[in-house]
Amino acid sequence: MGPKVVVIGAGVVGAALVDELSASGWTDITIVDQGALPAAGGSSSHAPGLVFQVNSAKVMTKLARYTVRRLSELDLDGQPCFLPTGSIEVATTPQRLAELHRRHGWATSWGLEAEVLTPAQTVAKHDLLDPAVVLGGLWVPTDGLAKGVRTIEVQLRLARSRGVRVLDRHEVLSVRTDGGRVTGVVTDRGELDADLVVCCAGIWGPRIARMVGMRLPLTPLAHQFAWSSPLTELAGAASEATRPILRHQSADLYLRERGDRMGVGYYGHRPMPIGADDIASVAEAPVMPSVQAFTPDDFRPGWADAGALIPALQSAGVDEGMNGLFSFTPDNMPLLGESAQVKGFWVAEAVWVTHSAGVGRAMAEWLVDGHCSSFDLHECDVNRFEPHQLSPAYVLAKDCQNYVEVYDILHPLEPMLEPRPMRTSPFYPRQVELGAYFLEASGWERPQWHEANVGLMERYAVERPNEWAATHWSPIVGAEARATRDGVALFDMTPLKRLEVSGPGATALLQWLTTGNVDTAVGVVTYCLLLDVDGGIRSDITVARLGPTRYQVGVNGNLDLDWFTRHILGGASVSVRDITAGTCCVGVWGPRARDVVQALTVDDFSGGGLRYFRATTTHVGTSPVTALRLSYVGELGYELYTTSDCGLALWDALWESGLRHGVIAGGRGAFNSLRLEKGYRAFGADMTYEHDPYEAGLGFAVKLDKGDFLGRDALVKRSGAPPSRKLTCLTVDAPSAVVLGKEPVYDGIGCVGHVTSAAFGYTIGKPIAYAWLPAELATPGRTVQIGYFDKYVDAVVTAEPLFDPTMSRLRG
Repeated sequence: MGPKVVVIGAGVVGAALVDELSASGWTDITIVDQGALPAAGGSSSHAPGLVFQVNSAKVMTKLARYTVRRLSELDLDGQPCFLPTGSIEVATTPQRLAELHRRHGWATSWGLEAEVLTPAQTVAKHDLLDPAVVLGGLWVPTDGLAKGVRTIEVQLRLARSRGVRVLDRHEVLSVRTDGGRVTGVVTDRGELDADLVVCCAGIWGPRIARMVGMRLPLTPLAHQFAWSSPLTELAGAASEATRPILRHQSADLYLRERGDRMGVGYYGHRPMPIGADDIASVAEAPVMPSVQAFTPDDFRPGWADAGALIPALQSAGVDEGMNGLFSFTPDNMPLLGESAQVKGFWVAEAVWVTHSAGVGRAMAEWLVDGHCSSFDLHECDVNRFEPHQLSPAYVLAKDCQNYVEVYDILHPLEPMLEPRPMRTSPFYPRQVELGAYFLEASGWERPQWHEANVGLMERYAVERPNEWAATHWSPIVGAEARATRDGVALFDMTPLKRLEVSGPGATALLQWLTTGNVDTAVGVVTYCLLLDVDGGIRSDITVARLGPTRYQVGVNGNLDLDWFTRHILGGASVSVRDITAGTCCVGVWGPRARDVVQALTVDDFSGGGLRYFRATTTHVGTSPVTALRLSYVGELGYELYTTSDCGLALWDALWESGLRHGVIAGGRGAFNSLRLEKGYRAFGADMTYEHDPYEAGLGFAVKLDKGDFLGRDALVKRSGAPPSRKLTCLTVDAPSAVVLGKEPVYDGIGCVGHVTSAAFGYTIGKPIAYAWLPAELATPGRTVQIGYFDKYVDAVVTAEPLFDPTMSRLRG
């Protein structure tokens, strides 16, 4: 039977979840909704149902593909739950046509069949398009229309047949908790005991989450959709839809058929957010709670653009329209997982019909098995956000920006617009003085390069990449990278998240959670991995033992903090504390790094005094410092940590000492190039939950002989078998052919993998790309092709690291 589960919300997500949970053997399940099922009044009840599977995020495409497969299996008394019309994304400008080629690359990388069509092919598939404006289209044959309400009814029937209780017209008033754990749900028609509560309440999610003290970063926003009057060109339609669904992103439009009418959705209007508490009740709503009054003036530009694309609409009118509410989040990704504060309270929120069945499957695996084996959910985990990203003002601003940009052509480095700046390191004033070009990540202002270094261009010739790769780029990036290799640079590493793990139980916790042996002498730094039970990589971290019961741990983000805190057993004598905000870090890297630092301290920073991967506490100038001798750019140097109040003094002291050695400030552009030349991996790009250490080239960080640790059993089972795929270094001879990541890799005509990270290697003089390839292709000298927009770039598998393979510069 499984635990006692209550699911709140019976839209497409809740229905999918109880279907999947009950199919897995859990049957003590109750699903409740405030409205009358199957159309209870949430977003699922009015959603137009268009399913476009292409997405820049691999997990979103995989969730959509599962949704298409699952809905294609379902029918309601012979009526299908999915109409496989195919889809076309239309280009009417050269810029949009180039973007369609990029999107085709994503589809290919993620295993989704797609094709970029000529203008004639595009119009042949959808004869209502105006051939005079069409420059091409992206065709995805498996896209189509999901019948949301029909799907809800089918999946609830299946769940009922396995013993699931379905209670509509039950409004949730509160969620009971005791001792930090859920115990039940209180409705207006009685109480329901529960071991687990899953919130699938959609636009009401923030209100339900608040019942357990959880801030859910979600904003309901109104989105316009209208049905045309009957079209002569569609008269006598024998079925609901025969032509492909359409997207016209340059005009913020999507379109679909329904018999003799066309439906038009429009994102080009002003953002219209509404608070979850301000949504009308089921009893009060004129139509349904998720449908707001249509505002024709907002829709008028979209209707005109729709007519320009499909001339048949020019003689039609708007028969009916609505402003329908949908959920938006600060990063456009779903919110999945268990509350960090209240055990047993889970959420599956901000999920559109496109991904609904996939999310149902993913959540069922996560709940039943303790982890999700079919999907890599690190980008969807609700606990990924930093504290500032949960503030109501931030959530509203970011969600509204995401609404405006929903169909925009966005560069991978595209920064948040407002509110900025939010998080700045103590070095920020000096970076401003040096003319830093700031981008943003997790709220941090991070210099990409510094205009003060323009003089370096007289010393270094820098190749210019292609136009797309040259966005948010300057040749100064290359000059900073070269100057780091030749002299010394200061890099602001403050945004790197830092935890302090301390107490009598600190060593035991770290030994259990990491692949490395951290029970070392004080002063030793260990690079290691966090794994899940299946051996998948959850993160790569550095662990510095600063005392018998105190460690400083460099991690990748808030999910690592959540992972550590979840594994502290009740009563364990260990504390895990995020110290990032109160500290700062500067990387002093380059052949002259020791000269700069040694002049400011009485302690011995020689090769023998502070060895590679060692740590010490000292003073640098007047600042108390924790110094780690390691480098993410492959050069001699140190990470110097101090408290935020001393940060500016530390920077100024290092700068003054470094002037005689030609010190510069380095930016993230140079940093990324330098780390790829050294072959250093970046979690989230190069490896994620779906990869194990051996295929990622990180087997050296696994110490199977240290004793038991989380994920060890899974690694032991596969340690005898060679990896079937490998993270592989590729180099490109064409200087301008810099790719950016997520591009497909071909061996002949077939796609065999995809790019993870890429940059120009300014030291080696050629572009670099890391990619996942079948192991049999990961042989140095092997030639492959990278699909970049509408071109193929020849690349060669190259032995790594590309720079300093003997490690002499790092260890000197």
